[in-house]
Amino acid sequence: MTYNIEIISIEKKEELADRYAGQLLYEVKSEIYGCCIKLLAGSRQVKESWEESFYSASQSIRSHGRIYVLEDKAIKENRVFYDPLSRSCFIFNMDYYGWIKSLALSLAGDILEDNHSIYSVHGACLDLQGRGVCILGGSGAGKTTHTYGLLRRPDTRAVSDDWFFARIFGEDILAFGSEKNFYIRADLADIWKEYSEMVEGAAFDQKGRAVADLRWVVGKGRILPLTTLQTVIILKRDPSQKDTVRQMESGEALALLEKNDYFNPHLLVKNDFKRRLRTQFFRQLLARARSYEVNTRGTPEESQRAIAELLGGEQPAR
Repeated sequence: MTYNIEIISIEKKEELADRYAGQLLYEVKSEIYGCCIKLLAGSRQVKESWEESFYSASQSIRSHGRIYVLEDKAIKENRVFYDPLSRSCFIFNMDYYGWIKSLALSLAGDILEDNHSIYSVHGACLDLQGRGVCILGGSGAGKTTHTYGLLRRPDTRAVSDDWFFARIFGEDILAFGSEKNFYIRADLADIWKEYSEMVEGAAFDQKGRAVADLRWVVGKGRILPLTTLQTVIILKRDPSQKDTVRQMESGEALALLEKNDYFNPHLLVKNDFKRRLRTQFFRQLLARARSYEVNTRGTPEESQRAIAELLGGEQPAR
């Protein structure tokens, strides 16, 4: 993570909104799991990527939160300012759209966990014949690689490839996607050839990322709005550790999540109240789901076979 988040007052928010009003050429309202989040930006590329990522919301709906994407040469680094009272997030000098998208999802999550007992999970969520699986892990552990690897299986459907929302519903944990399209890497087809056509048809940014419609590859019927979580997979990459897969007790898995800030570097507010909310949710998730740690120290194919074995079911066609 190469940006810092600074909490500001509503007075500072008003000052920033006034100072940079001349930059705001585009305004777009989008729906993120029931929240109306408004983008205000001067970049047409950011505006178009945003519209590809999220479902549109009626312009007559008042926004619950706002994302300002701004440029200021006097600010020498990526900076994020957030006013929790007005739910306004100011992003400066950020040329990587993936972080902008993640901060928008985090903003919706800040609203939902406070007021609706709905929680953010920075991870992928898949459905295997009605069994929900989420894949978590730090940067470089292989979360994207193995999410798309599993989607080659005919029995696997996608809820989200990077971020989902979850709520406790009786004895179940329900997971919901909120993005219209997925954010892919240019090297995806180098790892899994099945995605070559989607990669060739995508428009990549300077970071080698693009918003793409996964339906081109897996079909419309394999994108689901929700699933019931039953398995949690936490990825790591440790060449010194021999074990590839091990089941974890819920307490051990929770401690690992807490130690790593729930594997979510985009959380806007990290006070004690928020930590209690998030820990309570993950404790209940881990009490209801089986948890596994998977060490992706081998090749993508080797690690994928290990994940497939613990999940069971159909394998991708050869």
